[in-house]
Amino acid sequence: MPRMNIESLKRQAGEFAAGFVESGMTVGLGSGSTAIFATRRIALSLQRGELSAIVGVPTSLATEAAAIKLGIPLTTLAERPRVDITIDGADEVDPAFNLIKGGGGAHLREKIVAQASERLVIVVDDSKLVDQLGTAWAIPIEVVPFAWESQAAHLQSLGAKPRLRMDGDAPFHTDQGNFILDADFGPIADPAALARQLEARAGIVEHGLFIGMARDVVVAGVAGVQHLRR
Repeated sequence: MPRMNIESLKRQAGEFAAGFVESGMTVGLGSGSTAIFATRRIALSLQRGELSAIVGVPTSLATEAAAIKLGIPLTTLAERPRVDITIDGADEVDPAFNLIKGGGGAHLREKIVAQASERLVIVVDDSKLVDQLGTAWAIPIEVVPFAWESQAAHLQSLGAKPRLRMDGDAPFHTDQGNFILDADFGPIADPAALARQLEARAGIVEHGLFIGMARDVVVAGVAGVQHLRR
């Protein structure tokens, strides 16, 4: 699909989801190329007076910078431990609304904010819908830089093909200063079981499997926008 069409679909999904935001809410501001359209729409609604008393919790340093530039007041989970709604993107979505996230490397903060949210709304174009997670995307796994090679070996023992994410000639660093191993498991039969295996390993800070967290998925396709509910 031409890039212009993909960008248009992302904008449609993000702007549709922004319509779920109501005045007075604490809003998790997601990261990535689809969620930013929701953030921009929220900012525009604030400027027009259609929304008021909104505060945002950004899920990455990039989103924080964008929200400040757009004029969205920000807060922290220390100040607002309960988030009314979070709007975020995903790299893959399966029929049970399980997700792979982390293509941008922000999945640790994204998961922290999602866990604090009453409602997690995922915005995607229809290319992100899959029958099984792992069909097209590797799982981003954030690891501490110390002995990261041992985590790569462990992932290989679980059947993955891990690859250290690079930023030019150097390893990519997350907002927390960690590395990411993109672990290709192929189609995943039991994402929840794999998530438990990954969580049991010291040195793995967080993985990009989001199991049972999304309540809504907004999907934009050539036929329009669909709002799917779990």
